Parts: sequence; structure tokens; C-alpha cells
Amino acid sequence: MFKPTPNPPDTDPASPHESPASKKRHEAADRALDYHLHPAAFIHVTPRKLSTMFTVNPELDTETLLAHACESLASANVMAMDLADHMDGPSRNSLLGITQVIMLGELAVNRALDRLDQPE
Repeated sequence: MFKPTPNPPDTDPASPHESPASKKRHEAADRALDYHLHPAAFIHVTPRKLSTMFTVNPELDTETLLAHACESLASANVMAMDLADHMDGPSRNSLLGITQVIMLGELAVNRALDRLDQPE
């Protein structure tokens, strides 16, 4: 039986960088692979500048911050419940789930407030 290919097949001894065009393609392929396999090297981290449009007064005490958070969560809960009353089906179920998460957050904030108010 005659085998048309040698064993092992002959390989081309030419370098992948034989011509300038193949070298450019090889470098481009390397850059693309590096970009997708090592994205951290391509991310330019710029320092984050704080926005002063919406700021929380850093001098406020913890109790005031928690009380405001509790009131905000209670308001969000009421708004979501009102909206859920006007919906049917899966959308209503999603909103009721959101209200439950809001309620759990409100309970956690209330517990934190209770711990602040406890006499030592």
C-alpha cells in the first residue's frame, strides 16, 4: 500500500515572520489575544473624581443616617406596593419580590437603630 504523505509530514521550515506583512499579522494577533486573555493590562485606571452633586454630609452621625435610610426604604416600599396594585401576572410578582427585599433592608436598618439606642 502506497502512502501519499510522508510519516511524519514535512513541515515548512519558513519562519512565521518571513515577510513584513506576516510579521505585522502575527503582532496584531498577539495584541488581540493579549487584549482578550489579559484585559487588566489594557485597562487604563484613572483616579475617580468624587461628584459633589449628591453628597452626604460627612459630619452626620450614624443614627441620623440610619433614620434617613429607614424612611427612604419605607417610602420605596410604599411606592412599589402601590405600583404592584396596578399590575397583574409576572410583573406584579416581580414588584412584590422587590418590596420584600426593601422590607428586609428596612428591618436591618431598624435593628441597627435599636442597637444604637440600647443603654450600655
